[in-house]
Amino acid sequence: MTQALKPVSVAIGDLVAHPANVRTNSPETYASENIAHLKASIAVLGLLQPLLVQKIDGKFGVLAGGRRHAALLELVADKTAKGFTSRTKIDCRLVPDDCDVTTALSLAENITQAPMNAIDEFEAFARMMEVDGQTPETIAKTFGTTVAAVKGRLRYGLIHPDIRTAARAKSITLDTMKAFADHPSQEVQREVFEALTKEDSYLQAYTVRNALKSRGVQVSDDIGAFVRKDYEARGGAIAADLLDEHSVLEDSALVETILLEKLTAAAEVARAEIGFAWADAVVQYDYAAMADYGRVYPGPVEPDEKGQKRVDEITAELETLEREMENEGLEDEAYNDLYERVDVLEAEARDLQEAYDAEDLARSGVIASWSNGQVTLHVGLVRPEDKAESSGKVSAAAGEKGAADSDEITYPASLTEDLKTERAMALGAAMAMHPEATLDLTLFKLVTDVLGHGMGVTQAIKVEARQEYRSHAKMDEIDGTSLEQVAEAHDALDLSWADDAKSPADQFALFRALDVGEKAKLVAYATAATTQSCLKRDRQRDSLMHDFEVEIMPDIRAHWTPNAALFNRFKKAWLLKILGEELGLAQEAVTLASSTKKEVVAFCDKLFAEPFATLTDAQRAAVASWCPPMMQTAGTEPVEAPEAETPEDKTEVAEAA
Repeated sequence: MTQALKPVSVAIGDLVAHPANVRTNSPETYASENIAHLKASIAVLGLLQPLLVQKIDGKFGVLAGGRRHAALLELVADKTAKGFTSRTKIDCRLVPDDCDVTTALSLAENITQAPMNAIDEFEAFARMMEVDGQTPETIAKTFGTTVAAVKGRLRYGLIHPDIRTAARAKSITLDTMKAFADHPSQEVQREVFEALTKEDSYLQAYTVRNALKSRGVQVSDDIGAFVRKDYEARGGAIAADLLDEHSVLEDSALVETILLEKLTAAAEVARAEIGFAWADAVVQYDYAAMADYGRVYPGPVEPDEKGQKRVDEITAELETLEREMENEGLEDEAYNDLYERVDVLEAEARDLQEAYDAEDLARSGVIASWSNGQVTLHVGLVRPEDKAESSGKVSAAAGEKGAADSDEITYPASLTEDLKTERAMALGAAMAMHPEATLDLTLFKLVTDVLGHGMGVTQAIKVEARQEYRSHAKMDEIDGTSLEQVAEAHDALDLSWADDAKSPADQFALFRALDVGEKAKLVAYATAATTQSCLKRDRQRDSLMHDFEVEIMPDIRAHWTPNAALFNRFKKAWLLKILGEELGLAQEAVTLASSTKKEVVAFCDKLFAEPFATLTDAQRAAVASWCPPMMQTAGTEPVEAPEAETPEDKTEVAEAA
C-alpha cells in the first residue's frame, strides 16, 4: 500500500485536519506547550519527515503528522520565525481518494515508532557537540529547551563508554550509570567502575556516589565552595564539568590542608578575642574522642550601670519578639528575621552578664571544626593534662543568668494547635496503612450514627463526602513522613472505577465489583482524610478512638520525626533540658550551653535525622521514641531517659539549661 503513496509538495495554507486522524479527539496533543520542542526543531532543521495527506474538498487533510502540522501553523503565525508563510510548501505523501485503510495508516505512524532509548538520546546530544561542533546553546535552540537541560543530557552522554555499554546490557541500571556523572573525569569513572565491579557484585547508585567522593570534592559541596578560591589560587587541579556546580576539586589533600588552615585561623581569632590560652582545629569534631576534655564556662558578673540598662532594654525587646513570633499569620521570612534578632539579642545579653575567670582562661582554649556547612567553634575546652590543675574550677554556672528558663517546658497555643495538625496527619497515615481496621471503624460509626440516639460514638472522624481542612503555620517545613506514606497509599489504590466519563451508576457497578481488600484501602484512605486535628485521646471522653489509636498507631514516631521546624519554636533552655534530661545526652547539653540557639537547633535536627554512631543503646532508644508527650498515643510506655555519665556536678545540666 505505501508504495502507491506519491510524493507531493503542499502549501502550509492548504493543509487541514483530517477526520480520520487518530489524534483528532485529543486536542491537548496539539497544545503549544506540547509541541514547543517540535516547533523549535522544524524552525532550525526543517521538516524531516513528510506528512501523510489526502484530498478533502480542495484541501489536503493531514492523515498522519498532526503535531507537525500544528507546529508549522505556529511557525507561520510567529513573526520572528523566518521562512515560514502560508505559501511555503512542504513535502507530503498523497493517499489515494479510494484508500480504504486511512485510519490504519494514521494509527500505524503513531504507534509503530518505538520511543528513543534514554542512553541513545544522551549520546546523540554528545555527538552533536563532539562531531557536529554544536554548543549547548545551539542544541537548546534546535530542540526548544533550556541550556541547563541540554547540559544535563550531555553529562550523561559523556560518561565513560564502558559504563554506558554496561547500562545498555542492563548489567547496571540507568540510575547507576547516571551516578558516575558526579565526577567529570572519564578516567576516574572507569577506575571506580572497575574497582566496584571487580567482585561481580550488584552495583547501586549510592555506592558509586560514595566511591566518587573519595576522588575529589565537588565545588558545590559546602567544603568545596568554602575553599575553592584558595584552591584555585594554589593551582589545584579541577576536573571541569559542563555544569560548573558539578566540577570537582581533584586534590583532596590540598582541599583538607586549606580547610584546616581556614579553621585554624578562625580558632585563632576567637582565641585572641576572648583571651584563651590556645587554639586548635579539626575537620570533624568527634564528641566521643573529646570526652576526656573538660570545659570552663563564663560565670555571672554584675554589669555596670550602663550595662544593666542595656540588659533591661534587651529583656523587654525579647518579650516583645516572643509575642510577635506567636502570630500564626507570620510569613516565613518575617519569622526568620525575628528569630535572627532574638539570637543577636541573647548573645549581647550573655556577653554583658558573663565573663571567664582569669585562671580558667590560662588553661583553656578553642577548637574550630567544620559542621553543617560552616565553621563551628567549641570554646572553653580544657585538655586532659590541664584538668588536674582546674581542681574544681570547671564552672557549672553557664545558665545561672537564665534560671527562669529552667522551668518546665510549656507549649504556646499556636504550637499546640500545629502539633495537633501534625498528629492528625500521622494518624491518617496509620489509618491508610491499616485498611481493614479502618474500614471496620468507618462502617461501625456510619451504622451507629444512623441507628443510635443522641451523640455519636465518636466525633473524631466525620463520615461524609468532605475532606477535613487542616491549617499549619509552617506546613512546608514539618517532617514529611506521614505525607509520603499517605501518597504511597494513594498510589496503591485501584481507581479503575473512577472514570469521570462514566455515569455514577456505572462507576458504582465497577466499585461493587472490586475485591474486598481494595475497597478497604479506598475507605481507609477516605476516612484518614477526615480525621480532625488532635492530640492524644482521653479514654474517658472517647474510648473508641483511644483504643483504636493504640491498636494502629502505638508509636507516632513511625509516621513523624521531630525536625528543625519544631525545634525552632522551642526556647534554647527547653532544648538543653530535653537533651540532658529526656535523652540522656548530659555532656552534649553542657557542651551546647554556650552555643547559640541556632546551633542547638541544628544539633537536634541532625541528631533526630540520623542518630549519631556514638550514642549508647539507651540514648539511641530515647532519641527514636521522643516526641512532645501529648502527641504520643496514650497507653504506650514512654522510654525513660538513659542513665548518663554526668559531669562531676550533677546539677550542671539543669544549670546549663
